Amino acid sequence: MRRSRKLRLSAILAVAAAAATTLAAAASAGQIFRETFHEEEAEVVNNFCGVPGLTVEFAVVRDGRVHAVPHGPDRLAYFGAHIKQTEVVTNLANNNSVTSFATFIDKDLRVTDNRDGTLTILILTTGNAVLYGEDGKVIARNPGQQRIEILVDHGGTPTDPSDDEFLEFLGIVKDSNGRSDDFCEAAVPLLT
Repeated sequence: MRRSRKLRLSAILAVAAAAATTLAAAASAGQIFRETFHEEEAEVVNNFCGVPGLTVEFAVVRDGRVHAVPHGPDRLAYFGAHIKQTEVVTNLANNNSVTSFATFIDKDLRVTDNRDGTLTILILTTGNAVLYGEDGKVIARNPGQQRIEILVDHGGTPTDPSDDEFLEFLGIVKDSNGRSDDFCEAAVPLLT
Protein backbone atom coordinates (compact mmCIF):
# COMPACT_ATOMS: atom_id res chain seq x y z
CA MET A 1 0.00 0.00 0.00
CA ARG A 2 2.80 2.38 -0.74
CA ARG A 3 0.22 4.15 -2.89
CA SER A 4 -0.74 6.15 0.22
CA ARG A 5 2.32 8.34 -0.26
CA LYS A 6 1.20 9.10 -3.82
CA LEU A 7 -2.34 9.73 -2.64
CA ARG A 8 -1.10 12.13 0.05
CA LEU A 9 0.81 14.08 -2.56
CA SER A 10 -2.07 14.11 -5.03
CA ALA A 11 -4.47 15.15 -2.27
CA ILE A 12 -2.48 18.18 -1.22
CA LEU A 13 -1.87 19.18 -4.83
CA ALA A 14 -5.55 18.81 -5.77
CA VAL A 15 -6.67 20.84 -2.80
CA ALA A 16 -4.04 23.48 -3.48
CA ALA A 17 -5.11 23.81 -7.11
CA ALA A 18 -8.78 24.09 -6.20
CA ALA A 19 -8.06 26.73 -3.60
CA ALA A 20 -5.45 28.73 -5.51
CA THR A 21 -7.69 31.50 -6.82
CA THR A 22 -9.03 32.32 -3.38
CA LEU A 23 -5.57 32.01 -1.91
CA ALA A 24 -4.08 34.52 -4.34
CA ALA A 25 -6.55 37.17 -3.22
CA ALA A 26 -6.06 36.34 0.46
CA ALA A 27 -2.26 36.26 0.17
CA SER A 28 -2.10 39.64 -1.48
CA ALA A 29 -4.10 41.03 1.44
CA GLY A 30 -1.81 39.25 3.94
CA GLN A 31 -4.66 37.04 5.14
CA ILE A 32 -4.59 33.33 5.94
CA PHE A 33 -6.50 31.04 3.56
CA ARG A 34 -8.45 28.15 5.11
CA GLU A 35 -10.75 25.59 3.53
CA THR A 36 -12.17 22.21 4.50
CA PHE A 37 -12.64 19.42 2.00
CA HIS A 38 -14.22 16.00 1.56
CA GLU A 39 -13.17 13.67 -1.26
CA GLU A 40 -14.25 10.19 -2.26
CA GLU A 41 -12.72 8.19 -5.05
CA ALA A 42 -12.40 4.61 -6.16
CA GLU A 43 -10.32 2.90 -8.79
CA VAL A 44 -9.53 -0.61 -9.92
CA VAL A 45 -5.88 -1.54 -9.56
CA ASN A 46 -4.43 -4.50 -11.46
CA ASN A 47 -1.48 -6.50 -10.13
CA PHE A 48 -1.89 -4.90 -6.69
CA CYS A 49 1.31 -4.86 -4.65
CA GLY A 50 3.12 -6.40 -7.62
CA VAL A 51 1.09 -9.63 -7.44
CA PRO A 52 0.20 -10.77 -10.98
CA GLY A 53 -3.56 -11.19 -11.39
CA LEU A 54 -4.48 -9.59 -8.06
CA THR A 55 -7.13 -7.05 -9.07
CA VAL A 56 -8.54 -4.88 -6.31
CA GLU A 57 -10.87 -1.96 -5.88
CA PHE A 58 -9.08 0.80 -4.02
CA ALA A 59 -11.67 3.11 -2.35
CA VAL A 60 -10.57 6.25 -0.51
CA VAL A 61 -12.47 8.74 1.66
CA ARG A 62 -10.46 11.82 2.63
CA ASP A 63 -11.50 14.69 4.93
CA GLY A 64 -9.39 17.58 5.99
CA ARG A 65 -8.55 21.20 5.99
CA VAL A 66 -5.95 23.12 4.06
CA HIS A 67 -4.52 26.55 4.67
CA ALA A 68 -1.83 28.74 3.21
CA VAL A 69 0.00 31.87 4.25
CA PRO A 70 2.45 34.18 2.50
CA HIS A 71 5.83 33.67 4.14
CA GLY A 72 9.33 35.07 4.05
CA PRO A 73 10.72 38.14 2.32
CA ASP A 74 9.44 36.97 -1.09
CA ARG A 75 5.91 36.34 0.32
CA LEU A 76 5.74 32.88 -1.28
CA ALA A 77 2.70 30.74 -0.38
CA TYR A 78 3.27 28.00 2.17
CA PHE A 79 0.58 25.31 2.31
CA GLY A 80 -0.40 23.04 5.17
CA ALA A 81 -3.06 20.37 5.49
CA HIS A 82 -4.55 18.17 8.23
CA ILE A 83 -6.04 15.03 6.70
CA LYS A 84 -7.96 11.96 7.87
CA GLN A 85 -8.13 9.20 5.31
CA THR A 86 -9.79 5.79 5.10
CA GLU A 87 -8.69 3.37 2.38
CA VAL A 88 -10.52 0.10 1.73
CA VAL A 89 -8.85 -2.42 -0.57
CA THR A 90 -11.14 -5.19 -1.80
CA ASN A 91 -10.10 -8.19 -3.88
CA LEU A 92 -12.67 -8.25 -6.70
CA ALA A 93 -12.34 -12.03 -7.12
CA ASN A 94 -13.31 -13.02 -3.56
CA ASN A 95 -14.48 -9.81 -1.78
CA ASN A 96 -11.77 -10.10 0.91
CA SER A 97 -10.72 -6.67 2.13
CA VAL A 98 -8.37 -4.71 4.36
CA THR A 99 -8.88 -1.19 5.69
CA SER A 100 -6.34 1.51 6.45
CA PHE A 101 -7.02 4.51 8.68
CA ALA A 102 -4.53 7.37 8.49
CA THR A 103 -4.27 10.76 10.11
CA PHE A 104 -1.50 13.02 8.90
CA ILE A 105 -0.25 16.54 8.42
CA ASP A 106 1.37 17.82 5.22
CA LYS A 107 3.28 21.06 5.65
CA ASP A 108 5.55 23.08 3.36
CA LEU A 109 8.84 23.48 5.20
CA ARG A 110 10.66 25.44 2.52
CA VAL A 111 9.57 27.03 -0.76
CA THR A 112 12.47 28.10 -2.97
CA ASP A 113 12.07 30.36 -6.00
CA ASN A 114 14.60 28.88 -8.44
CA ARG A 115 14.50 32.09 -10.55
CA ASP A 116 13.83 30.00 -13.67
CA GLY A 117 10.03 29.93 -13.50
CA THR A 118 9.91 27.09 -10.98
CA LEU A 119 9.57 26.57 -7.26
CA THR A 120 11.14 23.72 -5.31
CA ILE A 121 8.97 22.79 -2.34
CA LEU A 122 10.15 20.72 0.61
CA ILE A 123 7.12 19.05 2.24
CA LEU A 124 6.93 17.36 5.63
CA THR A 125 4.37 14.56 6.00
CA THR A 126 3.88 13.27 9.52
CA GLY A 127 1.24 11.06 11.02
CA ASN A 128 0.03 7.54 11.64
CA ALA A 129 -1.44 4.85 9.39
CA VAL A 130 -2.88 1.60 10.71
CA LEU A 131 -3.96 -1.36 8.55
CA TYR A 132 -6.75 -3.66 9.77
CA GLY A 133 -7.96 -7.06 8.61
CA GLU A 134 -11.66 -7.84 8.20
CA ASP A 135 -11.78 -9.06 11.82
CA GLY A 136 -10.73 -5.60 13.06
CA LYS A 137 -7.28 -6.71 14.21
CA VAL A 138 -4.27 -4.51 13.45
CA ILE A 139 -1.98 -6.15 10.89
CA ALA A 140 0.45 -3.29 10.14
CA ARG A 141 1.41 0.19 11.29
CA ASN A 142 3.27 3.09 9.74
CA PRO A 143 3.77 6.05 12.09
CA GLY A 144 6.48 8.62 11.66
CA GLN A 145 7.41 11.37 9.31
CA GLN A 146 8.84 11.76 5.84
CA ARG A 147 10.17 14.68 3.81
CA ILE A 148 9.75 14.94 0.05
CA GLU A 149 10.51 17.55 -2.61
CA ILE A 150 8.44 18.55 -5.59
CA LEU A 151 9.01 20.94 -8.49
CA VAL A 152 6.26 23.37 -9.51
CA ASP A 153 6.00 25.74 -12.49
CA HIS A 154 4.84 29.05 -10.98
CA GLY A 155 3.47 30.40 -14.29
CA GLY A 156 5.54 33.58 -14.10
CA THR A 157 3.98 34.62 -10.79
CA PRO A 158 5.93 33.11 -7.87
CA THR A 159 3.67 34.67 -5.20
CA ASP A 160 0.38 33.67 -6.91
CA PRO A 161 -0.28 29.91 -6.76
CA SER A 162 -3.46 30.15 -8.88
CA ASP A 163 -1.51 29.41 -12.07
CA ASP A 164 0.97 26.89 -10.63
CA GLU A 165 1.42 23.48 -12.25
CA PHE A 166 2.97 20.41 -10.68
CA LEU A 167 5.98 19.36 -12.78
CA GLU A 168 7.87 16.63 -11.01
CA PHE A 169 8.28 14.57 -7.86
CA LEU A 170 11.95 15.17 -7.00
CA GLY A 171 12.17 12.40 -4.44
CA ILE A 172 12.27 11.49 -0.81
CA VAL A 173 14.64 13.76 1.12
CA LYS A 174 14.23 11.93 4.43
CA ASP A 175 12.54 8.54 4.60
CA SER A 176 10.17 7.54 7.37
CA ASN A 177 11.75 7.70 10.80
CA GLY A 178 9.13 5.56 12.53
CA ARG A 179 8.02 1.99 12.36
CA SER A 180 7.42 1.18 8.70
CA ASP A 181 5.57 -2.11 8.34
CA ASP A 182 5.20 -3.31 4.76
CA PHE A 183 1.47 -2.89 4.14
CA CYS A 184 1.62 -5.07 1.01
CA GLU A 185 3.28 -7.90 2.92
CA ALA A 186 0.53 -7.69 5.55
CA ALA A 187 -2.42 -7.20 3.17
CA VAL A 188 -1.79 -9.67 0.35
CA PRO A 189 -2.24 -12.88 2.42
CA LEU A 190 -5.60 -11.59 3.69
CA LEU A 191 -6.75 -10.48 0.26
CA THR A 192 -5.91 -13.73 -1.55
